[in-house]
Amino acid sequence: MMPRRRRLMLVLLILLAVGVAAALTLNAFRGNLVFFYGPSQLAGVEKVHERNVRLGGLVEQGSVKREDDGLTVHFKVTDNVTTVPVTYKGILPDLFREGQGVVAQGRLNAGGEFMAEEVLAKHDENYMPPEVAEALKQASETGGKMPQFTGTLMMQGGVNK
Repeated sequence: MMPRRRRLMLVLLILLAVGVAAALTLNAFRGNLVFFYGPSQLAGVEKVHERNVRLGGLVEQGSVKREDDGLTVHFKVTDNVTTVPVTYKGILPDLFREGQGVVAQGRLNAGGEFMAEEVLAKHDENYMPPEVAEALKQASETGGKMPQFTGTLMMQGGVNK
């Protein structure tokens, strides 16, 4: 084989290897992407039942109901325009309470109830997650009518600053 043809084959093999590595990396990222929505935004999202998302807002006053098993909790998350019922089975954070900011990660079921796998609460009196603050601000400005997509992209397990 001629040296020129050998170099061409080597370059093609390197390009193929880089392409495969890029495809594998992007596929791994796709599994870890979690979008953030407020209650008003969640209704307009296509295929929201097929993937994990984060729902953020305020825990509605008077909405927290605990079942007898001590682990299952039903509450509502609101942005003061739209309310989404949430069910969570597990131990809630110590700072979880009505009227406070919360971010729940999970899926929306066919009945419109958000089935949370994880619930995060704000960490002090002056802090609200930036995504929750932005969702509340947008909902109050637009009366619940959200643009086509305003969700925030978040990496699962990463630090979001």
